[in-house]
Amino acid sequence: MEILILITLIIQSMGVSLGVGSSTLAVLNFFTAIKDGVIDEKERNFMGVTYIVLRVSMVVLLITTAILIYAGFSQYGTDYFNGYVLSQILIIAILYLNAILMTLHMMPSTFGPAIQASAWYSLGLIFALTAAGLVNLPILTYILIYLTLFIVALIIINGVMGYLKKQSAPQQQT
Repeated sequence: MEILILITLIIQSMGVSLGVGSSTLAVLNFFTAIKDGVIDEKERNFMGVTYIVLRVSMVVLLITTAILIYAGFSQYGTDYFNGYVLSQILIIAILYLNAILMTLHMMPSTFGPAIQASAWYSLGLIFALTAAGLVNLPILTYILIYLTLFIVALIIINGVMGYLKKQSAPQQQT
């Protein structure tokens, strides 16, 4: 059983790494695509591939986390649900809810990309903290990590989008 848990942890870690990387590429692809004010077919195709990779990483993350929660709960009961585990559940829920709302075009583009990026980066940071032995942090610490990364992502993403839109505006008029 321990080897299956180890394999699941490795796959989960790979899923988070894939999610962090593809999330970064999704934002960068979007910046590149809107730079000229028009998203052409080639740009749309590249973005589509990136979104598929993001969805694969989300499914890997959900399945592996569910397996680990089942195994942890089976062994430790409710004691398994420490700040680390609860924060993972919360961030994954945010990630899925945001993805659904973005797909349904119900999430404003002002917030959606920042929510998505900050969720992936939070998971990456939480996994790094765990690898460094910091696993017994209170859930409030993890929530503050997420909120800090969300604010940073919101400022950077919207700042770059605003800058690129200003740059493309004179080109569209000519």
